[in-house]
Amino acid sequence: MTQFTVVLDLDGVTDKPALMDRCAEALNLPGHFGRNWDALADSLTDLPAPPGDDGLRIVVRNWRPYARQRPGEWEIAQDVFAQAVDRVPALSVLLALGGSS
Repeated sequence: MTQFTVVLDLDGVTDKPALMDRCAEALNLPGHFGRNWDALADSLTDLPAPPGDDGLRIVVRNWRPYARQRPGEWEIAQDVFAQAVDRVPALSVLLALGGSS
């Protein structure tokens, strides 16, 4: 199985608006993306499958500083990612452990 990989780099993200902006940019979400948790959940489950690939892998990098600074928001983000993966079998969201200080 070949998966298309998108890197969601959270380096410098310190709050929810910045997280939503980074998601919109990395995932190439439409201009009307609402930048809230529900909109992110909907967008993740509506992402088009890359042509010729068997799925989409999102690798979240440099997430630890944001998780430490905004633990409640990070918990919600993880829930949103997990629910999207449960609904879309071809979607994977992975947390990169290296390089996150």
